[in-house]
Amino acid sequence: MWGLRSELGKYGATLAIQETSEVMGNPTGGIHRGAAYNGLTQAVLQVNTQRAFGWYGGTFNVSMEQIHGRSLSADNLGVLQTASGIEADRSSRLWELWFDQKFFDQQQLDIKIGQQSLDQEYMISSNALTFVNTMFGWPMVPSADLPGGGPAYPLSTLGARARYWLATPLYLIGGVYSGSPSRSWSDDPQKSNSTGTSFPLNRGVMAIAELQYVYPALGAMVSPDGNQPLSYTYRLGGWYDSEPFGDQYYDNTHTPLASPDSTGVPRNHRGAFSLYAVMDQMIWRSHGTDPNRTINIFGRVMGTPQSERVPVDFSMNFGLTFKDPLPYRTDDTFGIGMGYTHVSSALARNDKAIHRYTGNYSPAQGGETFVEMTYQYQFCGWMQWQPDLQYIFNPSGGIPNPVHPDRRIKDELILGFRTNIAL
Repeated sequence: MWGLRSELGKYGATLAIQETSEVMGNPTGGIHRGAAYNGLTQAVLQVNTQRAFGWYGGTFNVSMEQIHGRSLSADNLGVLQTASGIEADRSSRLWELWFDQKFFDQQQLDIKIGQQSLDQEYMISSNALTFVNTMFGWPMVPSADLPGGGPAYPLSTLGARARYWLATPLYLIGGVYSGSPSRSWSDDPQKSNSTGTSFPLNRGVMAIAELQYVYPALGAMVSPDGNQPLSYTYRLGGWYDSEPFGDQYYDNTHTPLASPDSTGVPRNHRGAFSLYAVMDQMIWRSHGTDPNRTINIFGRVMGTPQSERVPVDFSMNFGLTFKDPLPYRTDDTFGIGMGYTHVSSALARNDKAIHRYTGNYSPAQGGETFVEMTYQYQFCGWMQWQPDLQYIFNPSGGIPNPVHPDRRIKDELILGFRTNIAL
């Protein structure tokens, strides 16, 4: 950055800017056929307090987002599991603003306080982040069930998080956050909090905890003449949000919402929760001249038994990544994966009730499945190209097509090309 990064480094500050641009289109299926451009510029500034002014173990972080383009998923696809992880409303907004403090000589404990996006630390599969589809990042269950999709990109919320090194190789991470990223109870948080500076504290509370088993553990040693171990990370966790959640079938008088006698106001339930498990497992490593050549598998499952109060009660992702798949392409990655989500039984029951009361075409929603194949090509040190192919089966679990309401949205083929530029 013309010497700016070097100058900031003298004061313990690190500045990173990344532009992600992509063109995606659906030549078949969907509500409409067509293509769309979508883009995200991110800027992150971190300050190491020890280097800046002698305060041991502290890190200050502030990050911004500038989102441009339009959403193919909303305009053309009508899916639950959106095709791109950067799709969001056009805006320029504050993303995260926090301070993290490490304690003890071996940094066994660190505490983070401030505006945080939970998809940076919880429920993550590091191998799944290779892919383009949103659901390989923040999962479908919290995306659909939590207010505003939860405190995850492009949103965040105030809270406090603690991470403790229990014993090699166990870690416990947990936090308490505002129950919603917006002060409003009814508006879209991306619109009502368009700048990311609302800092709501008038809502419920979201609590989340995760146990991590990491191998090899921090500080583990390998014999100079020994083979590198096949690493893995396992996570078990759960979240609870105390916000009110609307019933998917009954109104506040216990009348079906689809009934002409309904008030149209869903019956409220206090709180909702979900449990999840995540696996990252290296299954092969080259013992030749390139030890970075590896094959990894990953998986994540998440669900809730409270199907009467949430639109989605189960989701899962599985896949495989091949690092350095071609000779002399040490920074490339090939990936193939899939995702599945299931609409709650109460919402499917409501679909049947709509047909019963109105006679309109209203098929009961079920499951939505997608597969994705992608290749990250490191064009140069600061630029990455990524062609991508996705296919979505039974979009949104089988909802009617808004353009042709007498039939479902057809299965969709999605072709895309993404460019990542790091400054």
